Amino acid sequence: MTSETPPTPNGTPNATLCATAQIGVDSAYGAVIPPLYLSSTYKFEGLGKIGAYDYGRGGNPNRDGLAQAVAQMEGGADGVVTASGMAAIDLVLNLLAPEQLVIAPHDCYGGTQRLLNARQQQGRLRVQFIDQSDAAAIANALGQNPAMVLVETPSNPLMRLVDIARLADAAHGVGALLVCDNTFLSPARQRPLTLGADLVVHSATKFLNGHSDVVGGIAIAKTKECAKRLSWWANCTGTTGAPFDSYLILRGLRTLHARMDVQEANATKIAHFLEAHPRVSAVHYPGLPSCTGFAIAKKQQSGPGAVLSFTLNTNRDGLGAFLANTGLFQLAESLGGTESLICHPASMTHRAMDQDAQARAGIGSTLLRLSVGLERNEDQVSALKTMFAAL
Repeated sequence: MTSETPPTPNGTPNATLCATAQIGVDSAYGAVIPPLYLSSTYKFEGLGKIGAYDYGRGGNPNRDGLAQAVAQMEGGADGVVTASGMAAIDLVLNLLAPEQLVIAPHDCYGGTQRLLNARQQQGRLRVQFIDQSDAAAIANALGQNPAMVLVETPSNPLMRLVDIARLADAAHGVGALLVCDNTFLSPARQRPLTLGADLVVHSATKFLNGHSDVVGGIAIAKTKECAKRLSWWANCTGTTGAPFDSYLILRGLRTLHARMDVQEANATKIAHFLEAHPRVSAVHYPGLPSCTGFAIAKKQQSGPGAVLSFTLNTNRDGLGAFLANTGLFQLAESLGGTESLICHPASMTHRAMDQDAQARAGIGSTLLRLSVGLERNEDQVSALKTMFAAL
């Protein structure tokens, strides 16, 4: 459902909408917080009389409440909560007919690239990975009549940006759907559907939940018709998320704006610290004027977010020393939680990509990604200084 709450001037949904998601909607007992519905099945009202819900795979109040809340925030019609972020992407791929072409970023998340390649090998679809910042590459790819264009903006892990509105117009010009992975920014900082995208996908594990204790995903459609198709496929394939996971994600969602404000402020200070450090050869963060996509970020984002990456000026041994004592930066995959994480994409999140694919994407052996948490910024910088001292 579309939000009745007007967006704030910078284009993001009102923080009040986020904080009050599904509050006070319980019609049974007037519970302020919506109750948890764990039932797998529901009573029929009579012969041939199906109520709002019949079986948990196809519908659940907690799952639907979360989908409606995120759809409101994104400015979409409705959505489907899935068991993971990858399940959300795979769900969207069900909208394609066999062997239709998908245009995807060459530097997308390693799990996304693995899925697309595997579906291509099955004959389910065709995929072409391109540098979506290259106008000639985009024009050439769109000339091949794709059915879907998938974008990650910012990309994982190099924080490359795509002009969503411009690419959406181009995709629609050849009859293609534009799907945007909005995991890194969330609707608190970017709303792709309002910029022309047809669908938005999230790893709800990340910023939407925000506490690193749930794995989940969500796909939001701009139109009711598309949302119904997603729901049909989700029920058919059984890819829907669990009620308790949906309950926890919705609980985390209500603090999204508050968390993002602090984490983004911390990330911006860390980005400037890293940019000035002699042992750092490059920093990738949309909040830095030196970032290639800085102008695009100003156009379509209300803030740079809380994830950044940087290239360490060292060798493999130096990298090992740097990561030997990471302090409050946990050496772990994932992002978007309240805690700070540091990740080595080449051997962690993107290890599913072969070395040639990593090289084409620009994922070097000393590239590191930070998910900046809620800790005091002085403590975060102190931990980084200790790591640099090991070099």
